[in-house]
Amino acid sequence: MTVETDVDLQVEIAGCTFRNPVMTASGTFGYGREFEDFVNVSRLGAVVVKGVSLLPRAGNPPPRVVETPCGMLNAIGLENVGVEAFLHEKLPWLVELGATVVVNILGNTVDEYAQLARRLDGIEGVTALEVNISCPNVKEGGVAFGTDPLMASAVTAAVRRASKLPLIIKLSPNVTDIQLMARSVAESGADAVSLINTLLGMAIDLAGRRPRLANVVGGLSGPAIKPVALRMVWQAAQAVKIPVIGIGGIMTAEDALEFIVAGAHAVQVGTANFVNPGATEEIVEGIAAYLAKQGLKSINQLRNTLIT
Repeated sequence: MTVETDVDLQVEIAGCTFRNPVMTASGTFGYGREFEDFVNVSRLGAVVVKGVSLLPRAGNPPPRVVETPCGMLNAIGLENVGVEAFLHEKLPWLVELGATVVVNILGNTVDEYAQLARRLDGIEGVTALEVNISCPNVKEGGVAFGTDPLMASAVTAAVRRASKLPLIIKLSPNVTDIQLMARSVAESGADAVSLINTLLGMAIDLAGRRPRLANVVGGLSGPAIKPVALRMVWQAAQAVKIPVIGIGGIMTAEDALEFIVAGAHAVQVGTANFVNPGATEEIVEGIAAYLAKQGLKSINQLRNTLIT
């Protein structure tokens, strides 16, 4: 059921107008086509596609995903088709359907990030880049870039020089000072930050006394991390003037609205897609219904209204 309201859900991030603040979180929605039977991608704020690298990556060996009582552990290892296959086989379908596409990029070196950004610059249908400097499940790059402010700054500056596309840096929660990391990338040319990526965790098969993930440790997502994510989003929004995109355990419209109140311009929905493939559209409608009920005409009236 679609809720009809006259509420304005549009948000502006880095000079781009998104039709609403609900995006998919990279790595949880494939390249969009996997959800074509459940979601009209043209109704979302953006589809943030599964991360792409210069060359295809096989990822980690299985088992790579484990369900826990409070969330999901994954150690996919950034498996992806590579940038050329993405551009020729994945992107055209999204463009044809009218989706707003944000491309998540990843690399093993600073130069690889820059090469990817240069390759995607000016490509029709690519609205913005999200730079993954925070994946905890790979041996090279990944979280190392996201936990060192100098390395995070170096990646950001290199991508900034390589591309004119709006630049979103995805931050890791596995740091002691999220405000330091947010300021570091903002000062190096980021147009926005998104956070949080997953928290490092592990699960054990007691019968076999073995890790349940082949990678031993993985990234924890889902409702368990929402309080941590909310705290970090609120702190980041206080630390930088660029837009903040909230991620972490958003399962419902109410969850998303809490992030907006905490200062987020937009949100990304991740683990919820595995539980309810139609979650993103339902969250869009729930946000509109809430705003209408509150007598608010625009999503922007709600942002950063937390009373402390």
